[in-house]
Amino acid sequence: MPGTHPVDPLPPNRMEAATVPPARGGNPMVGQEALSPGDREGTSVARGIGLEARWLRWLPGLSTLLRYQAAWFRHDVLAGLVLATMLVPVGIAYAVASGLPGICGLYATIVPLLVYAVFGPSRILVLGPDSALAAVILGIVLPLSGGDPQRAVALGGMMALVSGTVLILAGLGRLGFVTELLSKPIRYGYMNGIALTVLISQIPKLFGFSVESTGPLRELWSIGGAILAGRMNWVALAVGLGTLATILLLRGSRRVPGILVAVVGAAVLVGVFDLAERHNVSILGSLPEGLPRFTVPWIGVGDIVPVLIGGCAVAMVSFADTSVLSRAYAARTRTMVDPNQEMVGLGAANLATGFFQGFPISSSSSRTPVAEAAGARTQLTGIVGALAICLLLLVAPDLLRNLPTSALAAVVIASAIGLFEVADLRRIYRIQRWEFWLSIACFAGVAAFGAIPGIGLAIVIAIIEFLWDGWRPYSAVLGRPTGVEGYHDVTRYPEAGRIPGLVLFRWDAPLFFANAELFRERVLAAVAESPTPVRCVVVAAAPVTSVDVTAADALTELDEALLAQRIELRFAELKDPVKDKLRRFGLFDRFGETRFSPTIDAAVSQYQEAS
Repeated sequence: MPGTHPVDPLPPNRMEAATVPPARGGNPMVGQEALSPGDREGTSVARGIGLEARWLRWLPGLSTLLRYQAAWFRHDVLAGLVLATMLVPVGIAYAVASGLPGICGLYATIVPLLVYAVFGPSRILVLGPDSALAAVILGIVLPLSGGDPQRAVALGGMMALVSGTVLILAGLGRLGFVTELLSKPIRYGYMNGIALTVLISQIPKLFGFSVESTGPLRELWSIGGAILAGRMNWVALAVGLGTLATILLLRGSRRVPGILVAVVGAAVLVGVFDLAERHNVSILGSLPEGLPRFTVPWIGVGDIVPVLIGGCAVAMVSFADTSVLSRAYAARTRTMVDPNQEMVGLGAANLATGFFQGFPISSSSSRTPVAEAAGARTQLTGIVGALAICLLLLVAPDLLRNLPTSALAAVVIASAIGLFEVADLRRIYRIQRWEFWLSIACFAGVAAFGAIPGIGLAIVIAIIEFLWDGWRPYSAVLGRPTGVEGYHDVTRYPEAGRIPGLVLFRWDAPLFFANAELFRERVLAAVAESPTPVRCVVVAAAPVTSVDVTAADALTELDEALLAQRIELRFAELKDPVKDKLRRFGLFDRFGETRFSPTIDAAVSQYQEAS
């Protein structure tokens, strides 16, 4: 692919050590005495490698450093310098979009890049402030800070601490699979809602005014009122729209950094024509000199609950985004990435930035491609980018003084536009209408109620979607079609032959409290609808992966109801772990071993022999 630079895969850590068991009841060193000096030295080295491997598992960046190739250095340094030109304006823009001072965006860029370089498993992933988190952070910071910048910094820092702690604990608990519970349509709906929320939040800055309302719909109503009242700053709007148009026009270029060109152009325009003084165009102003300092972000007791909710929300969103992006680039660079270590790396980066005047961060789907296209080979690219920003803060803090707020809003809006997913939703609409409307419902929830309630709605919808198939699963009566191997649904094969007196019933889900009564009803309905008097029911139980106490009691009630009609209940293809549960529930004593057959054919043969 033009413009891409595949990363040479690192050799895996190998731990090949021959061990000699100690003599029975003796000193463990006895076994070593039988080895030659060279063998003993090799065993010691192998033990050292094993100890090193255990440490390096938690420090992937150090593992990369130990295997670093000199040929990578030039590529990493150049890519880091190119990356820094994009990190500065984007970091400032996302900080402002999150309700914090612009300098916090640079602090939340420097610290995570340095920390992730040590703890992160991905070799070229770029971390920092992200548009997907901006609406969530703003939803907490804006109403609680009351316009106080210091309090906003403390709230953002504490959210980062909460997010980092949650991610680290989840990674150590090997919960990397959790984000897979949200289906693609739900993720699309949530991200589309977040994109719209971010876009709406930046419109006032683009137009050169401010609004007091919170929440997407109320904010949109206030924006409309402000426009009708003529509060727009036409010069600021022109600068912002010009910046947005430049970014969108140059978005597909790998050679020209569109964001840098647009932002620098806007700053130069404001400075040359003195638009801040003459036309009241809001500008960023001088950045504070110096590097981020260690600070404990103290917050009030009344802020704890919303900050905890917001921190957990951004943890889920940031890891969902990071895990997807990390897997994508791992595939492209032919490397392996552990999702649990990805959680630890992302959590460590959030935890560190929370103590250094930052706010919650995530991976970046816009800055990572810049690093890749510029030739990044390892995490050193992020380190160089972070050090370049530090140099800017120490040497030239006034360099971006004339950067207009409307241009920063344009940067965020351009990123929000990129978050919208439309094409794949059209595909989902064609193939599965109900999942499309599920996505729209999630989108509407986020757009109407905001990011935090939208996350709760997305989780509730995900749980409902997960439970629905098990709550009302498919079931079928089976027969044997002519010329087709096996037993199949008689509604799909009406010509399928059915054995007189026997009902073959398949249940396509685990048996648990939510569907146990439905299972009993459907089995009895299949018996009632049988074309011949029924003497035996065989449950084809291969899809039944679990049984709980409620379902076990329902099986007992079903067996009693069938026995009252002189019908025997049998099971075929029931999995051994499910059988173990039935033994614990005492059902094996009730049914007996003979009622369980390894296959449907065996159950049919047993019935025919008994007849």
